[in-house]
Amino acid sequence: MQRLSEQILAHAEGLPEGRPVSAKSLLHLGNRAAVDQALSRLAERGQLIRAGRGVYLRPVTSRFGTRSPSVEQAVEALASQRGEVIVSSGAAAANTLGLTTQVPVRSVYLTSGRTRKMNLGKQVVELRHAPRWQLALANRPAGEAVRALAWLGPEKAEAALLALKRKLPQTTFNELVAAAPQLPTWLARSVGKAAHG
Repeated sequence: MQRLSEQILAHAEGLPEGRPVSAKSLLHLGNRAAVDQALSRLAERGQLIRAGRGVYLRPVTSRFGTRSPSVEQAVEALASQRGEVIVSSGAAAANTLGLTTQVPVRSVYLTSGRTRKMNLGKQVVELRHAPRWQLALANRPAGEAVRALAWLGPEKAEAALLALKRKLPQTTFNELVAAAPQLPTWLARSVGKAAHG
């Protein structure tokens, strides 16, 4: 009979790259205390990466050595596993849309879950709880625009909206206008001015 740690490793190797392994998903192999202990030992040996409380990832091995899975893959997998909405931060969205030339140094994501940090090797990914309106259009271009505008703030929102009206496809801008009732008053007013005035 295989040892518990070998069974856990076999399970982890059968998962796609970046898919997290949690203690709760391994309870069919043993009781919670034994699974937690085995996961902890595997992390100490470097066979799994402890990404956060109760969340582990299998390192990716290539001819160049081992590395952590990509941040995007890990965040996406965590979102589907935990049932959370996780999206890029407003600073990253503003950079992607060309509203700022600043490139975010830290990996920050907004989440519908609690605020926490996730470690991927030497990289720390910060997950910050965000209000529902910032997560409303999740992974759509209009949602990216909402997060970028929230990050820019009331002073820069109107100028940014005029730039977005020129850059974004009309359907995406219309989606942003349709979402205005969900937004805070200052942002809804700016979106209305850009759309109708």
